[in-house]
Amino acid sequence: MTELAVQKDLKKGEVLFEEGEQGETLYAMVSGTLEVSVISSDGRKLSLHVLHQGAVFGEICLFDPGPRTATLTALEPTSVMAIRNADVLQALHETPSLHIDMIQLAGKRLRWMGSQLSEQVFLPLPARLARKILHLTDAGLVQTEKLAMSQSDLAEFVGASREAVSKTLATWKADGLIDLSRGGLLLRDRPSLEKIADIVES
Repeated sequence: MTELAVQKDLKKGEVLFEEGEQGETLYAMVSGTLEVSVISSDGRKLSLHVLHQGAVFGEICLFDPGPRTATLTALEPTSVMAIRNADVLQALHETPSLHIDMIQLAGKRLRWMGSQLSEQVFLPLPARLARKILHLTDAGLVQTEKLAMSQSDLAEFVGASREAVSKTLATWKADGLIDLSRGGLLLRDRPSLEKIADIVES
């Protein structure tokens, strides 16, 4: 299907598509970073996820045509490959084995959405925040100890107030788990954060 794909380049802050828009394209990440976010019933932005190189998304509309379920925004210069749903469906018709790959992809997405909902509902803030920081500093390809993200943005990711996030981060700094800097933080004790992230499962 790669010969049917068209590359789209995004500047930092540019929106690929918005929640509620009609979905008709499947995407694959070439480079950069995309934030996945939704708007809550009270009008607050809630950041759910960050996509990196190699991620495939937009497959839900293949099985259930309708509006997009989230907004995707470039956090840095980003490139994606776009394939129209009609071309994907034609490729599936010509190569039936691709159905298995698409079903597995949709299943992974549903499991991820369920885990995100469970975290927001059942996990305390420290566990949610630790999990999000660990995820954002581990893109799968490379692990970094530095996270260039404001406390306000972190609060959006975990569905909490900036004040609550700031208080938690200050406690972790006092305990030697992290260092705080303007516009970001530095991990000092990843194993301890991993223990906090798994507090409910232990």
